[in-house]
Amino acid sequence: MSGSADRLPRLLALVPYLMSHPGATVGEVAAVFGLSEKQLIDDLQLVWMCGLPGHTPGDLIDVSWDGGEILIDNADTIARPLRLGIDEASALLVALRTLAATPELALPEGGVPDALPRVMAKLERAAGEGAATVSSQVAVDVDAAPDALPRVREGLTKGRRLSLRYYVPGRDEVTPREVDPMRVLVVDGRAYLEGWCYRAEAMRLFRLDRVLGVEVLDVPADPPAEAEPRDVTDGVFRPSPTDELVELELSAAGRWVAEYYPCEQVTELGEGRLRVALRARDEDWILKLALRLGDTGKVVSPPEMAEAVRREAERALALYAHRS
Repeated sequence: MSGSADRLPRLLALVPYLMSHPGATVGEVAAVFGLSEKQLIDDLQLVWMCGLPGHTPGDLIDVSWDGGEILIDNADTIARPLRLGIDEASALLVALRTLAATPELALPEGGVPDALPRVMAKLERAAGEGAATVSSQVAVDVDAAPDALPRVREGLTKGRRLSLRYYVPGRDEVTPREVDPMRVLVVDGRAYLEGWCYRAEAMRLFRLDRVLGVEVLDVPADPPAEAEPRDVTDGVFRPSPTDELVELELSAAGRWVAEYYPCEQVTELGEGRLRVALRARDEDWILKLALRLGDTGKVVSPPEMAEAVRREAERALALYAHRS
């Protein structure tokens, strides 16, 4: 039996569902909510005792399930479904973007449902600022090759080396890569190819939404013995101790940084604000992060990094003013 913390949201969803599905049976509704029929009837008995202040028969919700058919009345005050919370909408958006990025997971034929972009857009509008944050975290940076995933899977299946054209956002350049593919994985809502990169002479993860082109070569994949898949349990971003330590102050709307990136220190400043210290792999990376944060966060140290962010923001504003 679920606890009261699970039961209240379920009851608030159950009443609107019953109002919009008159005549639904106990068995049907129990299946929809993942309950046994006994659990559902226990919920209905509780609903029957709820209503507006006053607790007279005219104030209480009227529900019956005689003969297995559920009828509900006098519940107009809570007839609207609950809105998704930011966390719920964010999790759902990440899952939907994963489906969009890996279409084989969405449909057996390998296509993306036409409704998927519309659903994601509605979720972003409904969830507001929090969902916009998630959208900015998982947004595709470039126009990825539409056949990237099928080509990568072909290389894996046939055991062939891949030739990639890969966009590197930190340097804003496209680089050629030859890669012996080892696996495809999804981490934090993004699809990645992991394999031995001959350009880097090391294992690398390649985001598929940054792959501009893929060719399956007529060369057997033969990664060296030291090629081992990376443990991505804690995410794909692994800062180096030699990377520069940068401190940021974040507003409540910018707190996602502390959850999204590994931080060496997190300090509560009150009113939802945070001060975090994290490793920046290069200046371009921290500049992009600071500009993405906008007025929800700022770099406070080292001073030269804060100054670089200020100059970059001024340059971006000047370009915007010139174009408009």
